[in-house]
Amino acid sequence: MPTFLQEARLKRQVVQDLLFRNLTRLAAFAVLALLAAIIASLVVGSMPAIHAFGFGFLTSSVWDPVKDEYGALIPIVGTLVTSGIALLIAIPVSFGIAIFLTELSPNWLRRPLGIAVELLAGIPSIIYGMWGLFVFAPLFGDYVEPWINNHIGKMPFIGPFFSGPPMGIGMLTAGIILAIMVIPFIASVMRDVFDVVPAMLKESAYGLGSTTWEVMWNVVLPYTRIGVVGGIMLGLGRALGETMAVTFVIGNANQLNKSLFMPGNSIASALANEFNEAVGTLYTSSLIELGLILFFITFVVLSLARLLLLKMAQREGHGA
Repeated sequence: MPTFLQEARLKRQVVQDLLFRNLTRLAAFAVLALLAAIIASLVVGSMPAIHAFGFGFLTSSVWDPVKDEYGALIPIVGTLVTSGIALLIAIPVSFGIAIFLTELSPNWLRRPLGIAVELLAGIPSIIYGMWGLFVFAPLFGDYVEPWINNHIGKMPFIGPFFSGPPMGIGMLTAGIILAIMVIPFIASVMRDVFDVVPAMLKESAYGLGSTTWEVMWNVVLPYTRIGVVGGIMLGLGRALGETMAVTFVIGNANQLNKSLFMPGNSIASALANEFNEAVGTLYTSSLIELGLILFFITFVVLSLARLLLLKMAQREGHGA
């Protein structure tokens, strides 16, 4: 190839590399700019409510549009409680699904079962909400809640949380529906990260006499902890921000009750129910501040997860 053609090709490659580098840098900074714009818009929209209520907005349980008095305590508690219930149910179930698909399932069942889990993740949230309201809630209120009330509701300490009228809808129902929604996400991520564990590591543990549980707990989980935590955070993010499914089954009542059987409210359901009806600057600003609080909760949770992973990485090898 002539020298001038080689030089022209080299220059073209340098230009293409420079263009590619700048485009990727632009895409990265565009994400940061979009995030900053969202935060700025939420802060600006929340300023009237921040000036009017201050820190008391977080601790007040009053939500009275007639008197223009607003507090975020009930939606915050509802969001945290329903998300916590969802994770308590979803994490062990997802872990069991991932173990079965990667270690125990026969080959003929592994693929169709994996596809079924992924299809569950693609179902729209409103379908989960309708199913929860018309199918799950009546069955749960007629058969499950009375049993829980009679057996667990009489126990000390935890009894008050599981006692009350069995209405079917409420905080516990919303948490269970959220768990059903996030299980496919967490299980899919866990299955994918479990599949990338080198077979030699697992075979070595099996060769030393380890059981399947010991291999998963002592070999697979430490190797894939970042991916597992990422999957859990993905499910938690879905649970924290879920709107329509929770709106259908949580009861949408601005009441603070100890019993999980009672109706409640979440930040997402409050925004869905009231934003179109918000009249006045203070009302709208209070709802926007709820959105800002939800953003802050998600940010704190993700930051704590990253800090936990960092601490785990620093402790690696210290116990050896």
